[in-house]
Amino acid sequence: MSTATEFWDGVHANRPPSAPAPNARLTEVAGALVPGDALDLGCGGGGDALWLAGKGWRVRATDISATAVEHLTALARERGVADRVVAERHDLAGSFPTGRFDLVCAHYLHTPFDLDRAPVLRAAARALRPGGRLLVVDHGSAAPWSWGRDDDNPPPHEVAEELALDAARWAVERCESPTRVATGPGGQRAEVVDHVLLIRRTR
Repeated sequence: MSTATEFWDGVHANRPPSAPAPNARLTEVAGALVPGDALDLGCGGGGDALWLAGKGWRVRATDISATAVEHLTALARERGVADRVVAERHDLAGSFPTGRFDLVCAHYLHTPFDLDRAPVLRAAARALRPGGRLLVVDHGSAAPWSWGRDDDNPPPHEVAEELALDAARWAVERCESPTRVATGPGGQRAEVVDHVLLIRRTR
């Protein structure tokens, strides 16, 4: 069996180096925020990082795949936002980016390999500046075309409980499972559920 790094390098090597559209929950949340410093955990194709940079955010984007990092670096140059996007390879099971951020986003941070997400998301919460937000979005249901079929993830209140953050320093602003209509690679459409957890650092 391949390692996690080999697996994800293979996934991104087989995809064209073109950024997907940004995730709907990111544009929904970050569109109302004043741009600052953002951290994108598991940046994948780079759609979120490039969208944030285009809105004026300074973005540090991380992925376990060096191929994904290389693709995003090239796309940032092509789109004229290389000065606002720094892409780094991190295996979040063993390393976490340094710095302080106004927004940390973790969209669909799922993997077929072992990853204890709670310590990763706690580190993300600690990396926030006061007033900064952590946005965690998981699949609540899987679209018919989804290759991962991730539809058994815990609801957002269970994720929040597992993080066990000090209520005196972090406040849950949003904890829900809304639906949306997703569009697949062939233009097909389906209603899906997202688990959305938004946490703000208060001090």
